[in-house]
Amino acid sequence: MQDEKAFMSELLNASTREAAFRQLVSQYGKPLYHHIRNIVIDHDDADDVLQNTFIKVFSNLSGFKGESKLFSWMYRIATNEAITFINQKAKKTGVTNEQVVQRAVENLTADDYFEGDALQLKLQQAVAQLPEKQQLVFKMKYFEDMKYEDMSEILNTSVGALKASYHHAVKKIEDYINNR
Repeated sequence: MQDEKAFMSELLNASTREAAFRQLVSQYGKPLYHHIRNIVIDHDDADDVLQNTFIKVFSNLSGFKGESKLFSWMYRIATNEAITFINQKAKKTGVTNEQVVQRAVENLTADDYFEGDALQLKLQQAVAQLPEKQQLVFKMKYFEDMKYEDMSEILNTSVGALKASYHHAVKKIEDYINNR
């Protein structure tokens, strides 16, 4: 994408906003979908959260201060929207957030959009056992190959804490896979 300041000007200008926003959706739609899908697991839920994310991004463009990269800001919104979605689903169904994710993983084999094998399913089950923060960090690092510095901006957590969370998550996943 072109220079971010120039692009932000296009997003904020009424005459270029629509075309610039289409470009934004085109550029970030797939990566954001995969990020959200890693969190909420279910394809249809990920589509809903992605739509909510882009609505929130569009609605709050004027509030973007440029203190972080546009990419990081949108990923923070997507992450928060995905977590809010899980929280609301948990509240609505009377279960914990962890149970919502575990149920979504259990339903993966029936998901037409899940392309994994038995090992991938076992990995998803292991990740679903982790605390929420470790799940986020593991998914962002392992599945999205995101840099710790970018995760730090998105999750507002120090790089050291993220590395520790990832290390603990990997150990727990290894234990889960080796003992099942």
